[in-house]
Amino acid sequence: MRILVVDDDRHLNGIIKRGLTEETYAVDTAFDGEEAEYLACVNSYDLIILDIMMPKKDGIEVCQSLRGNHINTPILMLTAKDAVEDRVRGLDAGADDYLVKPFAFSELLARIRALLRRDGTAKTPELKVGDVVLNTRTREVWRGNRAIELTTKEYTVLEYFMRHPNVVVTRTMLEEHAWDYDFDSMSNLVDVYIRRLRRKIDEGEEVSLIQTVRGAGYRLKIS
Repeated sequence: MRILVVDDDRHLNGIIKRGLTEETYAVDTAFDGEEAEYLACVNSYDLIILDIMMPKKDGIEVCQSLRGNHINTPILMLTAKDAVEDRVRGLDAGADDYLVKPFAFSELLARIRALLRRDGTAKTPELKVGDVVLNTRTREVWRGNRAIELTTKEYTVLEYFMRHPNVVVTRTMLEEHAWDYDFDSMSNLVDVYIRRLRRKIDEGEEVSLIQTVRGAGYRLKIS
């Protein structure tokens, strides 16, 4: 899943990016409101973490502009501890949730998980497709009774598939949601990770879940 982190405090921005990257998320960063709005308009994000107090354009203005342009990406607003009015304005502007600074990173992760599953049917940390179970909190993956060890990027790709079962997923969709802004779209990394996932998920199984849709992309197929 791909997240945009927006905060003009470069130290905090870097800490959040590093922590989220370690948790398997693909992360882009912005340091002012104008840059944030541009990136959110040209890229497809699964979540935006948006500070309110920023140069050029504050978080409230950015949020209002994105919602006005029908960009419905979940937005988690970062606010100061005593800025109750800002929190109210942020929610009224279209933000989905807020987090008060300073915050525990574990709470940030919990709020991210909650927002990412808000539009889906799953209300628990577990995603289940066929006999494959993925726990977004512990990052454990099982097929039946078999535990599957995945690298960070393999996990990210599988999670995207499991959030879109039976949907044809193109290479571009995977590039946009599993990799950050620096990804080289001319590389064959997507195909490499699909092959690795197939070996780990489907090898030795009677039913193959990851299918190639010729000329279109891939699909996590369940009956």
